[in-house]
Amino acid sequence: MTPHVIEPDPQAGAAVKAADRAHVFHSWSAQGLIDPLAVAGAEGSYFWDYDGNRYLDFTSGLVYTNIGYQHPKVVAAIQEQAGKLSTFAPAFAIDVRSEAARLIAERTPGDLDKIFFTNGGAEAVENAVRMARLHTGRTKVMSAYRSYHGATSTAINLTGDPRRWPSDNGSAGVVRFWAPFLYRSPFYATTEAEESARALQHLEDTIAFEGPATIAAIILETVPGTAGIMTPPPGYLTGVREICDKYGIVFILDEVMAGFGRTGKWFAAEHFDVVPDLMTFAKGVNSGYVPLGGVAISERIAATFEKRAYPGGLTYSGHPLACAAAVATIQVMEDEKVVENAAHIGETVLGPGLRELAERHPSVGDVRGMGVFWSLDLVKNRETREPLVPYNAAGEANAPMAAFGAAAKKNGLWPFVNMNRTHAVPACNVSEAEAKEGLAALDAALSVADEHTA
Repeated sequence: MTPHVIEPDPQAGAAVKAADRAHVFHSWSAQGLIDPLAVAGAEGSYFWDYDGNRYLDFTSGLVYTNIGYQHPKVVAAIQEQAGKLSTFAPAFAIDVRSEAARLIAERTPGDLDKIFFTNGGAEAVENAVRMARLHTGRTKVMSAYRSYHGATSTAINLTGDPRRWPSDNGSAGVVRFWAPFLYRSPFYATTEAEESARALQHLEDTIAFEGPATIAAIILETVPGTAGIMTPPPGYLTGVREICDKYGIVFILDEVMAGFGRTGKWFAAEHFDVVPDLMTFAKGVNSGYVPLGGVAISERIAATFEKRAYPGGLTYSGHPLACAAAVATIQVMEDEKVVENAAHIGETVLGPGLRELAERHPSVGDVRGMGVFWSLDLVKNRETREPLVPYNAAGEANAPMAAFGAAAKKNGLWPFVNMNRTHAVPACNVSEAEAKEGLAALDAALSVADEHTA
C-alpha cells in the first residue's frame, strides 16, 4: 500500500472538533474533561490528524483492526455488497451471511459449527450466557476478576474491572473468582505449575460453596485483554474444561479480543488445546470495518434449540455489509498469511524487543504476551512490584502514566494505556519495520516512566 500523502488542514480539523464537542456523547468519559483528537484519515498501521501529525497505531483501534485500516480488498467487498444487497432481515438465508458463517465455523476449534451473529462482542456475551442458562436450567455464571466482557447489562456485570462498579446491581447472578496471574499471584505461587494448580483448586472450592447445581456457566477470556494480557499457565484452561465437565457447567471462552489472528493462531484456544461449549467473537472477524460479532455454538448446545425456539435475536444479526467484510477479511488473512505474520512478529520482533526494553528500563516490571498481543506492567519498584500508579488511578494520581502516554505520542506512537500498563497490540499484518519503529518510540517513552521509579 502506497503511503498516503498528508495535507494539513487545521481549519477542517477545528470544524470537526467543534461539531464533536457540540453533539457527540463519548463512552467511558466525563464529557467536559476530554479533548478527542480529530482524525483526518488512516491507512494500514497508521492514522493522522488534520495538523499533519502521523501516528503508528499500537492500539489497532480498540484491538480490532487486525488487518489495518482501509485494506482495499475489504473496502471493495463492502462496496460490491452495497451495490448488490445492502441489507436484509436475519430470518432469511442470504449467500454472504451463509458464507461468513461457514468460514468462521471452519476455523473455530472442535464442533463449534453453528454461528449466531450479533452486532458486537458485548451482545455475543449476552447471548452466550442466555444460551448457557437455558441449556442448563441454572442461573449463576462465574467470571474472573481482571476481565472485561462488554458494556451491556449482563456483560458489564460479568466484567471484573472497575468499569463494572457504577452499573453493578448485585442481582445478575454473577459469582467472581481469581484466575491465574503469576506476576501478581493471589495464591502466593512461585511457579506456573503452582499458580495453575492453586487457581484450579480455588475455582473448584468456589463452585463447591456456591453449589455446583446452581452454576450455568464459567466465562473466561482465553487470554485476558484489556485487563492485562495475562497468558494462562499450562494446564489451566484444560483444567477448567475438566471442572466444567465434572459439574455439568457450560464453558464459555471470550475470544472477542484474542481471536482472528491476534495471538498468532486463528483463535487463542488453539494454543491451549481446549474446546469450549460456546465461544464469543467480534473485533478482528472483519477488522471492525462494519460492526459484527457472534457466538460459535457446539453441537450439544445447538441441539437444545433444535425443537425449542431460542428466545433471542437482533434486527441486524448477520448484516450483509458486515458479513461481506468478514468474508473478505478472512480471505485476506489467508491469502496474505496474516495469522502467520502475527506469530512471526511476536516471536522475532515484539517479544525479544520488549524484553530487551525491560532489561534497560527500571519502570518495566513484567513483559507478557504472544503474537501481536503484549503487555508491559509498569512499576515504581521492581523488587516490590508496586504499580507505577495506583489501581484505577485518575487525575494527579495517574500523572506518571499520562506523562508516558504523552511522550509516546510525541514520538509518533499512539499507545494503548490502561492503569499501570501499556499494551503493544498493533495490526496483525504489521511489518517488521513498523514493529521496530514502535519499539523505538516505546523506548523513548519508557525513559519518561523511569523518572517516576524509586
